[in-house]
Amino acid sequence: MKLIVGLGNPGKEYEHTRHNIGFDMMNVISSNYNLTFTFSKKFNAEESTGIVDGEKIIFIKPYSYMNLSGEVVRKYMDYYDIDVEDILVIQDDLDMELGKIRILHSSSSGGHNGIKNIIDNVGSKDFTRLKIGISKIKDIDTKDYVLGKFSKEEREMLDKTYDKCKNIVSDFVHYNINELKQIYSNLNNN
Repeated sequence: MKLIVGLGNPGKEYEHTRHNIGFDMMNVISSNYNLTFTFSKKFNAEESTGIVDGEKIIFIKPYSYMNLSGEVVRKYMDYYDIDVEDILVIQDDLDMELGKIRILHSSSSGGHNGIKNIIDNVGSKDFTRLKIGISKIKDIDTKDYVLGKFSKEEREMLDKTYDKCKNIVSDFVHYNINELKQIYSNLNNN
């Protein structure tokens, strides 16, 4: 069993903001696999379960707000007895060019508070992350920037990135971390 976590913040005001790239990517994945998300009060997350290439996958969007995402991830791990190595977290990254992607495993939070909270709550950094670049404009306060919406041009660029990443789930099921890193590093060159 695998757990796929898209990071973001719940609520209309946060939809399609830079910090909600994980939620947006989960919507792309759900469309790709014909999944429907429903809210689970027990876990405080939108969730969907499916079988991908013979593997049971739980897809979640934590509703605890970004900085407390680890609490929700921990609940799923405990309830379903999911190993930290079977978790993929999809997140935004300020330090990467818009639309660029990178796979990491067993890495520090890099200053991302949602990732830091997951590491703190699961007691390990030995999970896989798909980072999607959102760039950074130095003249804008970081909080305002990450909670801002993408321009039409930026959204079109991200749609291409999402399309390239739509098979991330089946790739996560089939490949080890080194193979995943190779696959997704090549995508940045296309």
